[in-house]
Amino acid sequence: MNLHLINDVPDGLTRRARTFVGTHGVKVDVRPVEGHRGWWLERDVPPAVIDRMAAYQDRWGGLLLPPAPQYDGGPKYLDPDSPEEDSAGWWFEAGMQRTAVPYSFMIDPSGEFGIQAEKWAPLHKTIEGWVEALALAHHASKWAKQVAKLVGDDVTSIDLRGYVPVGEVMGLTDTWWRGPDALVALYSGEATSLDFPRGRVAVIYAGLDEWGLRGGVADDG
Repeated sequence: MNLHLINDVPDGLTRRARTFVGTHGVKVDVRPVEGHRGWWLERDVPPAVIDRMAAYQDRWGGLLLPPAPQYDGGPKYLDPDSPEEDSAGWWFEAGMQRTAVPYSFMIDPSGEFGIQAEKWAPLHKTIEGWVEALALAHHASKWAKQVAKLVGDDVTSIDLRGYVPVGEVMGLTDTWWRGPDALVALYSGEATSLDFPRGRVAVIYAGLDEWGLRGGVADDG
């Protein structure tokens, strides 16, 4: 596997995420989507779907980031593959797994990123939200004075009064919440996709100052 430094961090990310990708990410060589176009067309994959995959690859293809706190680290690196159709439309794989998890990381017909097993669990509205969440987890773990993890039914004990959603992660099944001096990450993807309530996880990053809470991000816009 050939690794390369990143010279072109994708736009549309917060300063925190751009710094994270540029500092901690690398690129690996990937096979161009266009090399498979003919094979997929012969199998009735619509040209517009292949175009979506090619655009995804142009923006994210080969990006390898540090492991995520959950989902056994998330995709090893981002790159599209395996287009498939169901009643909702066409899906494709967002990136290969790092380990033998019982689900795939997918992009759904509306562009949401999530995991697919027994059920579909859309984690973030876009792949950008996933990258923002990775960057925020890295940042929060560095600056928090205390980190606590709750699992299963214990997650329901968290009181989020006074907290607001962290907008940049574009959370769906997974969400982040910002309070006066803490960040809370709620991971419900495995609980939803695998119908496994104990798979719900909360991570509380406490003792954060303003920099720790935001990392230079002025708002949640």
